[in-house]
Amino acid sequence: MSLTVLIMTDGLRPDALELVHTPNIAALRARASSKLAAQSLLPNITLPCHMSIFHSVEPARHGIVTNRWQPMARPVSGLVENASKAGKRCYFFYNWEPLRDLSRPEHLRLSFFCDNARTEDGDQVVAGEAVRHIGRDAPDFAFVYFGNIDEAGHCHGWMADGYLRQIERTDVAIGMVLDAIGDQGTVLLQSDHGGHDRTHGTDIPEDMTIVWMIAGPGIRREYTVQAQVNLLDTAPTLARVLGVAADSLWEGHCIDEVFEN
Repeated sequence: MSLTVLIMTDGLRPDALELVHTPNIAALRARASSKLAAQSLLPNITLPCHMSIFHSVEPARHGIVTNRWQPMARPVSGLVENASKAGKRCYFFYNWEPLRDLSRPEHLRLSFFCDNARTEDGDQVVAGEAVRHIGRDAPDFAFVYFGNIDEAGHCHGWMADGYLRQIERTDVAIGMVLDAIGDQGTVLLQSDHGGHDRTHGTDIPEDMTIVWMIAGPGIRREYTVQAQVNLLDTAPTLARVLGVAADSLWEGHCIDEVFEN
């Protein structure tokens, strides 16, 4: 089994890619199946969105509706738990601490956190750690979270120059990880939400529209996904890539059209 990586670019608006120089994202998209009009969920806040991404249920089901975690009243097994139970080695690399609760204890083989999402080069530090461990350990699944773009949006405003320049810096970090993965690995790159002014969390298109693209062996190249895609579809799609079962409680769907066969 080759490496499968989920790269999260927190707060990246798809329309921002038209205004920046991001050769690594562009190169990934050129060999990927992509949807630049995928959709977030309400409330489009980071922790609720990530809980939905990993557990494939809406916030009303998992119960996390703010950036404060609480145990689920009716637990749902997430992507990491299902992969771990199938013998897959799962690694996390991230720079926003509340994401530590995306999986239950004893299912991660390695977890790296650094509180640097508010520094311009924080994503590159996270990328460096991911590259080091991916090259040394060859895990089955890695989650690489980049928080600098979202922080730049809150600081400068979405689509402001400071926000756009941070996307370009994060693209360097993305390139580091893509080089480590190589052509034999599968990578799904997405955002969790967009933003407007210096905030997000509403149902306007600027907040709801996200990037979603997947590339790797057996994935259609240079293909625009026709189906509707939202956050709930990530876990079922990655479960198919990893060869593990989708949980019976998941509400999303595998985006089958991205696969060649």
